[in-house]
Amino acid sequence: MNAADWTTIAPGPHDIRLVVADMDGTLLDGESRIPEGFWERLDRMEQLGVRFVPASGRQYATLTSMFGAAMPDASYIAENGNLVVADGEIASVSGIEHGAVSRIIDAVMANGQTSHAASDAADASDSADAASDSDSAPAFDIGLVLCAAEGAYVTRHDPDFLAECRKYYAKLTVVDDLHSITEDILKAAIFDFGPSQPMADALLSDFTKELQVVVSGAHWVDIMNLGTDKRRGVVALQEHFGITPAQTAVFGDYLNDLEMLDAGEWSFAMSNAHPDLKEAAHYIAPANTEYGVLQVLDRLLG
Repeated sequence: MNAADWTTIAPGPHDIRLVVADMDGTLLDGESRIPEGFWERLDRMEQLGVRFVPASGRQYATLTSMFGAAMPDASYIAENGNLVVADGEIASVSGIEHGAVSRIIDAVMANGQTSHAASDAADASDSADAASDSDSAPAFDIGLVLCAAEGAYVTRHDPDFLAECRKYYAKLTVVDDLHSITEDILKAAIFDFGPSQPMADALLSDFTKELQVVVSGAHWVDIMNLGTDKRRGVVALQEHFGITPAQTAVFGDYLNDLEMLDAGEWSFAMSNAHPDLKEAAHYIAPANTEYGVLQVLDRLLG
C-alpha cells in the first residue's frame, strides 16, 4: 500500500468516534512524556463524543497513572492487547499457559541474567580475562518480566534494568524465583540492553509455533498467546461501543502496532515508524517528536 501524507486529508470534522493511539514513539514525545497540548485535544474529543483509548505494551496500572486523573472510567488496551478495559471495567483478558511460562523462564535463565554494570565491566576487561570468562558470560544482556493483571515480576534487580522496567510497569515486584509466581500470566516481556531482534531470533524461535513472539521495540520483545494483539483489543471496544472501522482512527509506530492498523479505516503510521507500518497504513503522520498525533487530530476533528 502506498500511504498518503496526512495533509491530503480534507479538514474536518470527520465522522470519528474512536481514536486509538500507541504510546512510545507515537503519542508520547521524545522524552516519553504526554505532549503539551494533549489535554486540550482530549477535552475537544469529549465534547464531540469521541473516545480516546491508549493502546500500549505498558501495564494497566502504568496507563491509569498517566491518564487516570483526567480520564476516570476510561478505556484502555494494555499489555499489547492482553488486557482490555471498557469504561473502567475489564472487558477481556488473555494469557499464557503455565507450562509455556515455565519454559520461557528456563530459556532466559539458561542464557543467564547479569547486571548491566557487570556487563559493561566485562566489555572493558582485557582480552585474556574476557576469554577466560566466555563460558560463563550470558550471550545476551537481558532480563525477563512476567506480566500479570495485578502487577509484574522480575528476578533481575540491578538499577539500570529496573529503571527500564519501571517506565512500563508501575507495579513491579522483585522476587527470588519467577517459577514461584502462581498468578495467571498475561505475557512475558524481555528487555535486552542490545538490539532485541537478534536475541529473539536466537533464544525464542522454538516458541513461535505455540506463542506469538513480537518485537515491540528496539530493546523489547513480548511473548503472548497466539491471536492476541492490539487489533483484538480495538475490535473488542468497537463491538462494545457500537463503533465501526470507518469511525476509527488508529496511530502506531512499531511492529506490535501492525495488526491494529487493520482495525481502523483512518490508519496512521508515524513518520518515525518501522517500514512495515508505513507499508500497511493508509496515511503517514508527522513524527512523535513533532506531536504528530495532535496535528492529525486537529485535522480530523476540525
